[in-house]
Amino acid sequence: MASTANRKTDTDKIVRRKLSDQVLDKLREMILSHELRPGDFMPSERALMERFGVGRPAVREALQSLHNSGLISINHGERSRVNAIDASTVLSQSDEIARLVLSTVPANLEHLKQARQMFELGMIRVAAQNATAEDIADLRAIQAEQAQNLDDANAFIAADMRFHTRLAQITGNPIIIAVSEAMLGWLFEYHVSLLHWNGKEDVTLAEHAQMIDLIEQHDADGAVAMMTRHLARSASVFEPKG
Repeated sequence: MASTANRKTDTDKIVRRKLSDQVLDKLREMILSHELRPGDFMPSERALMERFGVGRPAVREALQSLHNSGLISINHGERSRVNAIDASTVLSQSDEIARLVLSTVPANLEHLKQARQMFELGMIRVAAQNATAEDIADLRAIQAEQAQNLDDANAFIAADMRFHTRLAQITGNPIIIAVSEAMLGWLFEYHVSLLHWNGKEDVTLAEHAQMIDLIEQHDADGAVAMMTRHLARSASVFEPKG
């Protein structure tokens, strides 16, 4: 019987990490420690090569990984720059994965619609409690713009998205705003062709107008009830393309 000392497991193996991964860890530390702050230019490739004692390929691969994760921006002709990191940055990195999940697992569309309903009901309650005269004026302007685009599906949908995003902005919570924009993007881009359907645009506009009136009156319960009816009626238009 083999002794315990002689037994080998996968966790015992020593794995030699790629140089680029090690450089990536060092660069992340520089950002997390605020040695590099949002808006700062990254050190030149040569400076990083000298600092870490590695070649140019390892530095370039690490920088590309930072760019892919949204931590820095790489623009041709100038040095990379550190990005400001917020909820919107984080969620934007999951866009492709979210669309892949929606397209490959149809049941997730229903899950997303349910999540959006729960989210928007809480959002409009806060909006009804906090809305200012400026907020109401902005909502009415968006609703009026939407009414002028009944013959332009893309413009009608864009205004619809701005209406719901403006509701999120009234909360003053950047995470709520970012999540709202992400969910709307996942729904509307993937299912955009079915949102604008003949004969229902006026109903959407009327419902938006009623929401604005209830928010202006600070009637949170009424606004939530109106949003519930609005989302329940419009849920059926979000169906997978094809």
